[in-house]
Amino acid sequence: MAETPTMEDNKQRKWKRKGTPSSSARINNLDDGCLMHIFSFLSPIPDRYNTALVCHRWRYLACHPRLWLRVERSIKDLSESGVFPTVEAAVAAARPGDTILIATGGVHSVSNIQITKPLCLIGGGELPEETTLFCSRGSESALEFLCTSKLSNLTVKAELGCCLLHRKGRLIIDGCVLQCESNPLDYLSCPIVCTASPDKLSSSSVKGGYADGVSVSQTRIEGGAKAILTSEDLALRHVRVIYARTALFFWFDVEHKLQ
Repeated sequence: MAETPTMEDNKQRKWKRKGTPSSSARINNLDDGCLMHIFSFLSPIPDRYNTALVCHRWRYLACHPRLWLRVERSIKDLSESGVFPTVEAAVAAARPGDTILIATGGVHSVSNIQITKPLCLIGGGELPEETTLFCSRGSESALEFLCTSKLSNLTVKAELGCCLLHRKGRLIIDGCVLQCESNPLDYLSCPIVCTASPDKLSSSSVKGGYADGVSVSQTRIEGGAKAILTSEDLALRHVRVIYARTALFFWFDVEHKLQ
């Protein structure tokens, strides 16, 4: 004889028919501040970038200037918060710890831009060749680092001078292309990555968990008689250096732990 369904059984069947709310529905019940805090733990590329594709609300929060600043050469509305027409303007407006996303398309002019606060500069393309920072002649360097910073997914090209001049802090270069003039005069040729001479740089010391030095990984360095000149700690990991004049290829797989 079949058992008569109890009231509790009927409740369970009704709950199963309704189903449970999806994870996206639950997370969307959070307020904007909570969601933005969650997004802040995501890596800018590709995770945080991908969250902006979910919906209009997530795009607004994922692109909020509290999480990162954007550089777009073609911007017309300069009143838009967190968006700047030049790298120099974005660096000046950035707060310590900010991430600056540099848009693809065209060439961004940079010249002796000093990085005096911890920043992360990232190219917005899938490949570093899609986002180019160009430094014309007459400048000592494209970017000069006086504070712990990171450069990722970018092409930096200097006509005559250093692409990157490191003076202080820990500089991390990851997944970039660094280029200088392929055939400069020998007596004018400059290293592509250079650290300041000891008389211009205080002795290396650990401050806030960071050590002064340069770390280069998954990066291609092209052109010039000298690739890297350093008087500080240097770590090279899977770095490809091309000396264009002789068409010789130098492969580095060296790891020197920063002190």
